[in-house]
Amino acid sequence: MVQKDKGAWTWVPVLYFAQGLPYVLVVTVSVIMYKKLGVSNIDIGLYTSWLYLPWVLKPLWSPFVDLKSTKRKWFLGMQLVISVALLGVGLTLPTNMFFTTTLACFWMAAFASATNDIASDGYYMIGLTEKKQSFFVGMRSTFYRLAMVTGEGLIVFGAGFLEQKYGDSTKAWSITMTAAAFLMLALTASNFFVTPKYESSEPKTTEKPVGFFEIFSSFFKKPHIGIALVFILTYRLGESQLVKMASPFLLDDPIDGGLGYTTQQLGILFGTIGVIMLTIGGIIGGILISRDGLKKWMLPMILSLNVPNILYAILALTKTTNIVMVTATIAFEKFGYGFGFAAFLMYLIYIAEGKSKTSHYAIATGFMALGMMLPGMISGYMQEWLGYGGFFVWVVIAALPALLLLQYIEYPADFGKKTKATDE
Repeated sequence: MVQKDKGAWTWVPVLYFAQGLPYVLVVTVSVIMYKKLGVSNIDIGLYTSWLYLPWVLKPLWSPFVDLKSTKRKWFLGMQLVISVALLGVGLTLPTNMFFTTTLACFWMAAFASATNDIASDGYYMIGLTEKKQSFFVGMRSTFYRLAMVTGEGLIVFGAGFLEQKYGDSTKAWSITMTAAAFLMLALTASNFFVTPKYESSEPKTTEKPVGFFEIFSSFFKKPHIGIALVFILTYRLGESQLVKMASPFLLDDPIDGGLGYTTQQLGILFGTIGVIMLTIGGIIGGILISRDGLKKWMLPMILSLNVPNILYAILALTKTTNIVMVTATIAFEKFGYGFGFAAFLMYLIYIAEGKSKTSHYAIATGFMALGMMLPGMISGYMQEWLGYGGFFVWVVIAALPALLLLQYIEYPADFGKKTKATDE
């Protein structure tokens, strides 16, 4: 048996970069790509939101990943599948049926990515001692964010450069997605060489999921779980729609109500400034919750998640294309999202507390993904119906259900605070 913590400085960064990259390509970059290829906002909102489904359903097959083979074999296999799926996107883009074929490939990548998440997180807990798990959590988050910068920034910027070079969006994105596939393949190969073999391949006959359905049903027997689930589903009701239409809004021609920005500009704004502000917001949010508890910061954090969306409404209604205003809007929105999402994650941890908290947390995150998927599916219809100005006003209004539910939410007043016991 290989000693725990071996080579963690090498494999933790590569493993979590390989976890973040496919997620951002499937969920975010696909939206930009389809917009540049002339797909309607209705289809973009509907079909790319369906891509969240694997993250909604992953609690259902996570025990299977835990019982069959090893976590290392699972994430290596899934990363290879992701590479093939992304290559499929790149190769089928020039065809007449590109929308159907690329969606099928993104679906394959999404299921593989969700499974890769399960296996990678499991490997992290197996390969590191408890002390090192805490120590490396910052590096894990950092390289996940770097993957987002690479996807939303470098890859999108590269696609924009190729669009200008060839004057052909299809060719540009075909090359870009093919390159992304080879990048993913390189990450898979790196993980093969740097991740130690901590686990045995022997069947885990002693780890049968006894009472799996009881564990599942016990989640729904928690006190006030109905209100909690409605709160989880509505917490990002506005943001889940905005994230689908923000890129189309920036890319659309002014005659169609957009701002007429280029793909390269979008890559710079979202992939660098956006991710930096998102990270800063998350760090500050975590520090404040740790210091003062969740209850004190829940309302300010919900407001921080939603109030910046007003700036998008102002841009759309006034048709402002000024780069300073647009950059400030993206910066405030991303910071607010990172800040507000910290409270959401802590609330999910609270919901999962108790016996079987690992399984219950997986279920809670499934509902979190569902809260992104369902509103995202209608976002294109809402935008087409209301126009960009009306749509972003609607996004602001969509914050009300979560705010109204706050008075019914229960959680320990000191939840999230550092205590002397936990610090030791």
